[in-house]
Amino acid sequence: MPQNQSRSLLSIRDLEVAFPGAGRGVLKGVDLDVGSGEIVAVVGETGSGKTTLGRTVMGLVSPSAGSIVFDGQEIARLRGRARRKLRREGNMQLVFQDPLRSLDPTVTVADTIVESLAITGTGDRAERRARAAKALELVGLDPGLLDRRPGRISGGQRQRVAIARALVPEPKLLICDEPVSALDASSRAAILSLLRQLRDETGTSMVVISHDLASMPGFADRIAVLCEGVVVEVGKTAEIFAAPKHEYTRLLLEAAAVPEIKEFTYVR
Repeated sequence: MPQNQSRSLLSIRDLEVAFPGAGRGVLKGVDLDVGSGEIVAVVGETGSGKTTLGRTVMGLVSPSAGSIVFDGQEIARLRGRARRKLRREGNMQLVFQDPLRSLDPTVTVADTIVESLAITGTGDRAERRARAAKALELVGLDPGLLDRRPGRISGGQRQRVAIARALVPEPKLLICDEPVSALDASSRAAILSLLRQLRDETGTSMVVISHDLASMPGFADRIAVLCEGVVVEVGKTAEIFAAPKHEYTRLLLEAAAVPEIKEFTYVR
């Protein structure tokens, strides 16, 4: 874990989300901290509120109550110009679950990766292309893919392109919503290994949303277990696996058939 993990980059307190007509809250009094340079996995079964949590932090869902402090700024209720300013700064980025649906099929890999730079007028076209090539190399892809479109690359390559796009603005926080669920087993291991390596190299904090508890050993620094909109347990990964405190966590571990804990080996 990087040595600069000394404070909370993201601090969530008493967060609640309720959708009209849902009949009950989706998130209920959620508290969660993410340190600088830390990987926190948010795990739980389908419908537990994991994706809603990530989208609320990103400002795509409005909270009913509570506080979200990012890098010292309260962002839970930013609207209009203030919200647009936060997004343009690019310090928070989201990697969506389905890399095929999240990438425009009509746009080249190069233009996809540098879209945020083009919007903010950063650099000229040649400079942006150079940054796109560097981003591809960072995620272990050949810059020769720059002129291809998403339909002409594999699923694993598309997810790496999505990660490269998120990394170009050099964010402080990366939120990954089920980043490997659409991939085969070998691609899943490679993407998680890549994310861990990127954290080690760049110091980017990460919140990784996943239903796959078995993939977290050797990857996440800490785990937050979400059950029906409530965080029922938070702890270091090894401690969660060795001695879960909540019955729901124990059930998740039993269902996951967790393998022996081991570190990922990063392979480009």
